[in-house]
Amino acid sequence: MSGRKPYPSDLTDEQWKLIEPVISAWKAGHPSATGHQGKYVMREIVNTILYQNRTGCQWEYLPHDLPPKSAAYYYFAAWRDDGTDQTVHDLLRWQLRESRKRLADPSLVVLDT
Repeated sequence: MSGRKPYPSDLTDEQWKLIEPVISAWKAGHPSATGHQGKYVMREIVNTILYQNRTGCQWEYLPHDLPPKSAAYYYFAAWRDDGTDQTVHDLLRWQLRESRKRLADPSLVVLDT
């Protein structure tokens, strides 16, 4: 992580270790047309998306110590459109459930209308 003070919404090292292979594989499968590797650390991009999601702030109002809207929203939209966000969500959910000695997938669902 960068030298900034962490936000409560930031990924833990354990969470990052779990999803980093997914993010790295996605990045490797989507190279820049110019060969540019990107200016921002991918963990900080994910932390920015989590910050925006948790706080509900508008993209333009992201704190200045996080990557800008243009970078964060690019990845957010790309991952949303191709399902990478769901893969990451599932990994984190499974990790949390297993850490609490529960099955990775819920065996019961309650719906209320």
